[in-house]
Amino acid sequence: MDATTAAVDLAKNVFQIAWADQHFKILATSRLTRAQFQRCFHNRHVALVVMEACGSAHYWARQIEALGIEVRLIPPRYVRPYVKRNKTDAADAAALLEAARCAEIQPVRIKSIEQQSLQSLHRVRALWMTTRTARINALRGFCREFGFDVALGARVGLEQIARLLADPNSTLPALLRPTLRALIDEIRLLEARISELERELAALARQSSACTTLLSVPGIGLLTATAMVAATAGQVSHFKDARHFAAWFGLTPKERSSGQTRRLGRLSKRGDRYLRMLLTHGARAVLNAARLGARMHRPLDPLRTWALNLQQRIHHNKAVCALANKLARICYAVLRDQKPYAGDHIHRKSQRATFPMPA
Repeated sequence: MDATTAAVDLAKNVFQIAWADQHFKILATSRLTRAQFQRCFHNRHVALVVMEACGSAHYWARQIEALGIEVRLIPPRYVRPYVKRNKTDAADAAALLEAARCAEIQPVRIKSIEQQSLQSLHRVRALWMTTRTARINALRGFCREFGFDVALGARVGLEQIARLLADPNSTLPALLRPTLRALIDEIRLLEARISELERELAALARQSSACTTLLSVPGIGLLTATAMVAATAGQVSHFKDARHFAAWFGLTPKERSSGQTRRLGRLSKRGDRYLRMLLTHGARAVLNAARLGARMHRPLDPLRTWALNLQQRIHHNKAVCALANKLARICYAVLRDQKPYAGDHIHRKSQRATFPMPA
């Protein structure tokens, strides 16, 4: 068998492989167990292995690359249209070969162990934050059932609930008090773990030149900088330009155009939703700080001036998304040039204009 390409449909225990020649014509198929797949490429002379960029794909890609074989990870969204008739493991493997033939499909960069470890830290923090929010909401609901209206804000609300539990004269049932105290203790433990993880991220950011560069951009904090480095390894050379980088986060509009008619819709929201969320929150913080600075007649830099002018013309949320798009493009520029953001200079003579703030 003169196979030069292998398309692998990954799974937990059963791996389907389609062996093809240099013209991507299938010569044979194999169905292997995990143990068989681990030693499959040690004695085979294959030039290219194609896989979907799914769970465990980056691990297997690193293992196969260590054998001197080129590995190409294809986004699952672009593999699905090539599946013929019914979906089976063999059909998925054949679809991978067809997708690999398309030169327009950009493969996914293989992540290093450090990148995946950093991403895992972010996922753990997000899980802890979700659990913390759920516990706080449960406490609010229990207190509301017995006539207590808890104030807004996690810190203020928890302090108020703790005072209610400490007050022997409050109408909270004695049967419920031990459980509510256990919930508060669980929240405090989660907060301590989150703080410890954030300190670990801060230590990692100080050792990374890419993180330090990103932290110079307005609206880019510790979480956004470390998450972006984990996703890109601090390299953006594989992106065509800044717009493609912003599109990778799903911050560009969908397009449905034909002929001379061009229709732009809402944001595509494709790509990493976690990074898109961080960029959006950063843009909202920049815009809110700019509005406060304008109220106090402070000089503003060109970026914040642009954001305020945009907010006056369109809806606030649209302005936030537009600013998030611009922040993504700025991040692309600073990572490409490996230089800190230098656009925060203030034109003190021209930036003292008062911006009319909405009521």
